[in-house]
Amino acid sequence: MVEQLEAWAISLGPVRAAFFATVFTWLMTALGAALVFFFKTIRRSVFDTMLGFTGGVMIAASFWSLLTPALEMAEKIHPGYNWAPVAIGFLLGGFFIFLLDRLLPHLHINFNKSESEGITTNWHKSTLLVLAITLHNIPEGLAIGMLFGSAALDMDATTLTAAIALTIGIGIQNLPEGMAVSMPLRRQGLGRAKSFFYGQLSAMVEPIAGVIGALAVIYMNNILPYALAFSAGAMIYVVVEEVIPETQRDKYTDLAVLGFMLGFTIMMILDVAL
Repeated sequence: MVEQLEAWAISLGPVRAAFFATVFTWLMTALGAALVFFFKTIRRSVFDTMLGFTGGVMIAASFWSLLTPALEMAEKIHPGYNWAPVAIGFLLGGFFIFLLDRLLPHLHINFNKSESEGITTNWHKSTLLVLAITLHNIPEGLAIGMLFGSAALDMDATTLTAAIALTIGIGIQNLPEGMAVSMPLRRQGLGRAKSFFYGQLSAMVEPIAGVIGALAVIYMNNILPYALAFSAGAMIYVVVEEVIPETQRDKYTDLAVLGFMLGFTIMMILDVAL
């Protein structure tokens, strides 16, 4: 199966492969959001477990799929100082999301509208929720695109298999993300169709970010270690600033931690075993 996916990705080329891979992750978000047609609500214990799972996948992907290959690539470019470009890229990625977080109006899941972040606005709560998950999805799309782009450059440390593993992992964790937007909106009184629309809308940014990521590393391959570390820093910032706090607002913190560990383990197995 993996060999067939690799052959298919090679036939497409890196940019189109990155596009179709991120369309897949977008569709997985839509699939999760579509559950709103069958359920109006979800138990908070299940919700927190799924959010924890999402954080575990993102942290594992940041290390196994992004930081480790970035260090190996940087060693070839800067022998003995491979930590420098990775550290710089990692911090820049976190700072990038920090700036977006300060500027873009958004509202984290299960927070009151009075707790919205970014520039003050009168936008509807549903819009703010979608923007929060959109922030979450930008680094995911970039990471997938950069891995497909770096695989096209025939870099030893990054292969199509790693890009495919990351795509599968992000796709799995996008399922609860879609639910995380559509279910709260349904509880607020929106119709099923509108709740679904907003739920899947948050992931539409992933194909755009995926194409940008692939093009960036292809045409600026000397910045690849910085770019991979940038994506990792952005993803970890999102997990620590957004995902983890949302799982700590109720009494199911232990389930959230178990979900986190399961997500981390599954992403690690995907990346290492494949």
